[in-house]
Amino acid sequence: MAWSLGVPKESLPGERLVALVPDVVRRLVKEGASVRVESGAGAGAYIPDSDFTDAGATITDRAGAFASDVLVKVQPPSDEEIALMKHGGAYIGFMRPLDAPDRARRLAAHGTTALAMELVPRISRAQKMDALSALSSIGGYRAVIMAAMHLPKFFPLLTTAAGTVRPSNVLVLGAGVAGLQAIATARRLGARVSAYDIRDAAREEVMSLGAQFVELEIEMGDMQDSGGYAKALVEEKAKQQVELLVPHIGKSAVVVSTALIPGRPAPLLISEAAVKAMAPGSVIVDMAAANGGNCALTKPGEIIVTHGVTIIGATNLPADMPVHASELYARTLLAMLLDFTNENGFTENLDDEVFTGSCVCRGGEVVNERVKKLLES
Repeated sequence: MAWSLGVPKESLPGERLVALVPDVVRRLVKEGASVRVESGAGAGAYIPDSDFTDAGATITDRAGAFASDVLVKVQPPSDEEIALMKHGGAYIGFMRPLDAPDRARRLAAHGTTALAMELVPRISRAQKMDALSALSSIGGYRAVIMAAMHLPKFFPLLTTAAGTVRPSNVLVLGAGVAGLQAIATARRLGARVSAYDIRDAAREEVMSLGAQFVELEIEMGDMQDSGGYAKALVEEKAKQQVELLVPHIGKSAVVVSTALIPGRPAPLLISEAAVKAMAPGSVIVDMAAANGGNCALTKPGEIIVTHGVTIIGATNLPADMPVHASELYARTLLAMLLDFTNENGFTENLDDEVFTGSCVCRGGEVVNERVKKLLES
């Protein structure tokens, strides 16, 4: 008997992605899944219901999608959505477990086995499941495109009959996946690009893309954790970093900030003094806005102009590119589903480090140690 896989319509305002796309549905149907897609789930990504039915899915109502054996989503489930989920079922999707640990407790109480896409370990075998990197890359690209739209200047060097236009200076703060894509995109648009990261290991990647690596006179040591993320700076060094960045920010027409540390507020990198140092008409795209922002003046979800500088508090840039974002995210979910389901449905594998690394709750309990500690504090 086929096991059921639910794909609901995302309810968070502004979210246009859908968890699965028709090509992935077709593959899962061949694997024995009975895929239930809520009517209109793909509308934001320009996928009509008919494309899902052609792929072998059944179009259903909201209750039908949530009552499936396995549920896949983009945004973390709300309390109302958890209540609709099948008791004892499985959930695979984003959860923000380190930012909202209470959600894990509610899922555990519901008897749900939940795998958080944010917690997929950064190992070679799990690269195909790395949804964070897939969507961060889209976000980095989109951030630069938005900056170019708001900047009242050209990005590239232009030589015209009326004279020469100098290229714009673009500074990228944080050279992770999003930052590297931002660098590459700004370079393709012809800007003069520099980048800063507290991890010395990022220097080679930045320079390989043709950007200049910004050096600050701070003794950092090893600033990368075992998961490949930047570590938090101690308070004294963090203040020093902010002060030393001011002149670099001040001479930039565009700053794209991407610095995030899982489970923590976004680190402050751009002070009000740095914003004041920028020329009128300059642009900041704060990709860390959802976690408070890297800029002291950022207003999450808003575009404001302060001291003559446009500050974009972007909270969900992949949603501006829902077609490719949905395709890439669906492929990461497909990889998870192929590893942790069989002809009988969802299957736990406690010997698999991807499963144990991403599993937040099972058997009625929160099992992820980091989430448990947050709930106990």
